[in-house]
Parts: sequence; structure tokens; C-alpha cells
Amino acid sequence: MTDINKTIDIIFGRWKSQILYAGAKTGIFDYLSTDPKDVSQIAKDLELDEAMTYRILRALASLGYLKEEKNERKFSISPEGEFLKKDHPQTLQGILLLEEGPEHYQIWKHLPRMIKEGNQDAFLSEYGTKIFEYAANNSEYSKIFNEAMSSYSAMHTAMVIDALDGYDFNNISHICEIGGGQGHLSSHLHSKYDHTRGTILELEQVVNNHHTAWPTKMGLQDRCKYLKGDMFDYVPPADLYMMKMILHDWSDEECVKILSNIYKSAPEKSKVFIIEHLIPDASTSHFSKLFDIHMMCATTGRERTLEEYILILKQAGWNYVKTHYPSSKMIGVIEAIKGIN
Repeated sequence: MTDINKTIDIIFGRWKSQILYAGAKTGIFDYLSTDPKDVSQIAKDLELDEAMTYRILRALASLGYLKEEKNERKFSISPEGEFLKKDHPQTLQGILLLEEGPEHYQIWKHLPRMIKEGNQDAFLSEYGTKIFEYAANNSEYSKIFNEAMSSYSAMHTAMVIDALDGYDFNNISHICEIGGGQGHLSSHLHSKYDHTRGTILELEQVVNNHHTAWPTKMGLQDRCKYLKGDMFDYVPPADLYMMKMILHDWSDEECVKILSNIYKSAPEKSKVFIIEHLIPDASTSHFSKLFDIHMMCATTGRERTLEEYILILKQAGWNYVKTHYPSSKMIGVIEAIKGIN
């Protein structure tokens, strides 16, 4: 008989992620250390109900994110739980708070209807506005969204540097990262390749807060500067353009517009790196196939196959060169060039 445990685990999977969300939202992960604390002290310091605090701590320990001392009602954090602390260098707290928070939780209920109707409009249907407009007008959501993007960036930067290990940057002087957010990827590339300088093209609200971004944190603000702008309107000339997890937010038509606009500004022989989750063949299980459904709910975009990105690049005038993969194969760095390679 087929083992049903996997299916049961998936059915109740949201219980687990919501328990983690509660742990992060109530401050449990940030509060606890490897030194065991008594439940009554935890509840008092975090201003929580003691009886319910014990129950959520027990559940978190059952999932492996805390450790419970036998018969002592004391808890400490586990190595897995450390990743859900806000100040951990590889923190996942922002991602957890965003993806399990009320805004993103609610939009999934629209999935069956969208599949029937063919309208990719869950966020718009639920909140009356698109996701980026909602973020611009909701400070609390915007804060969590930005923290989540920082968490994603830390993971993706490590993967990109892995994928491009050994890549020849000698002929690349100016790197323009489009929609670079806090500049995590740009800063780490400039740190590794000290002959480069860069521009991060971002919207006004990001540029206005650039003094707290990664170029300043890493002392690279003289080599990596912010430029206020919109990728649909104008991008500056550069030797290399990078877009990390940008095009998956948009429809094919919108992606062609973005890439065509970059092409107009790009000098001959300029390159573009498209950094995205790439959907592999039908026989391969991959995170990108799940992330694609999230994109269906949250945006007008989608995850794509390499072939689909190559077609979009071609329609915008770019010539595909090759795709670079990190050892994990979680993402791909698609390289294209203006003109004949």
C-alpha cells in the first residue's frame, strides 16, 4: 500500500509554517538563546499568556526549532531556530513574516478561481490594488516586504557568486543592477572585483533610504551609487546589466518591454545577466515549480524555463550566450549580449 505519510505531512504543512510565524511574530526566536529559560520568565518578558506560551513553545520544540528540557518547562533555541532570529547573518525571519503573514496568506484562497477563470489577479482581487502599489502605501507591509527581500538577497547573492566563480570580469567596468534594492548583490560583486564601479537603478522610495543600504555598510558608496529611475523609462549605459528576481514579477509582454528598454541604452557588446529560478524538465522536482504558483497569486508574473527566457531575450534584441548555475542548481544566471558574440 502506498505510504500516505507524505500526503498527510503536506496537508498539515501550513500548520507548521503558521506555528513558526507565531514564534517569530511574538518575539520568541529573537528572545531565546542556547541558555534554557523557564516558561514563566519567557511569558513575563515577552508579555504573553503563560499557558499558551508553553503550548506554542512545545510545538516549536516538536518541529525542531527549540529544545525543551525534560520535566523542567525550560526552553532554548536550536540550530534550526537560529535562522529565524532577525540578527542572524542568514536570517529567514523576513521571508517567514512575509510569506506566512496575513496579506500573502489570504491571496491563496483565490487560486482555484483563477485556475478556472484564467485571471491572474489574486492580490488585486483581495486588496483592490497590485502588490507593489500596496507596499508603497502600507508602511508595515513595506517594512516586512523589504526585510524578506533582504533575506532572499543574502541567499541569492551567495548562489550568484558561486555560479560566476571563474567568470572573466576583466572587460567589465560598469555594472548596472536594475531593481537592486538594498544593493546586496552589487556590493558583494564590487567587493570581489575591485576594478568595477556600479549603479543601482531603483525607485524613489528606495533611493531616499540608500544611506542604510549595503554599499554604505561595506564602504563602497563611492564606487556603487544609486540612481532614481524606472526600468520602463530609462536605464543608464553600462557594460553589464543585472536583474535578480525582477522579470518573474512581470508578464512576457512586460519583460520584453523592460529588456528592449535596456537594449536601447546598452552600448554594443554590453551584457545582461538575468538571475531567476529556472523551471527544469518535466521529470525534475524543483522549487521553481512551486514558486510559480506563488507568483500566480501575488503578481502578473511567473517562473519560466530557460527556453522561455531565451525567447523573451530574442524578442528584445539580445543574443543568448549561456547559463551559469551554482552547485545547488536552485537558480540560474542567464547571460546574453548585445550584438554578435
